[in-house]
Amino acid sequence: MDEKISREWYLSRISPNTKGGKFAWCDPSSMYIKAESFSSLVDDLIETFNLEDIDLVTGIDAMGFVLASAIATRIKKGFLPVRKAGKIPVETSSVSFTNYSHRTQDMEIRNPAFKPGTRVLIVDQWVETGGSMEAAIELIEGQKGIVAGLACVCMEENERTQKLRQKYKCSTAVLPGTEIQEQCNNKTLKSFDDFKPTNVFP
Repeated sequence: MDEKISREWYLSRISPNTKGGKFAWCDPSSMYIKAESFSSLVDDLIETFNLEDIDLVTGIDAMGFVLASAIATRIKKGFLPVRKAGKIPVETSSVSFTNYSHRTQDMEIRNPAFKPGTRVLIVDQWVETGGSMEAAIELIEGQKGIVAGLACVCMEENERTQKLRQKYKCSTAVLPGTEIQEQCNNKTLKSFDDFKPTNVFP
């Protein structure tokens, strides 16, 4: 089966925004509700990587936690959360960045979080502008970790995300150069036309 088509069945379970402007334009977590779609998503995201080259999986606050934890469990690696500032009750490293809503935020990880040279897979649910992912990379590399790769459902295409793809090994469920990638860049999916909440029930 064509790889593009083999992923469309679970990507069609992404929910449209029904609440308006202050929310993200879609909700990928609706793919997680049914075990078959969640499991297939995780399988597709990890197939890009040599698992022996990954020592640790980190997930970006908040929805990146869900996907990163699932990946870490599947590949039998530990999980490190990248958190919004002020949540970790031990010493931390922190960075400031501009998020997808153009607000400045701080993110942090515990310090120390791992030994130098640890190979870390960074996971987020969705990369829109690239700001959160860049901040997570800075945190990992700031503690002398090695970024083993980046994984997410979709990396929308812009100048910053292009640089991420060029510098790091990336795995996305939405494949670059596909019609679905173009739809994501335009912040709408054709599957929204036929979307029903009951379609994602377990």
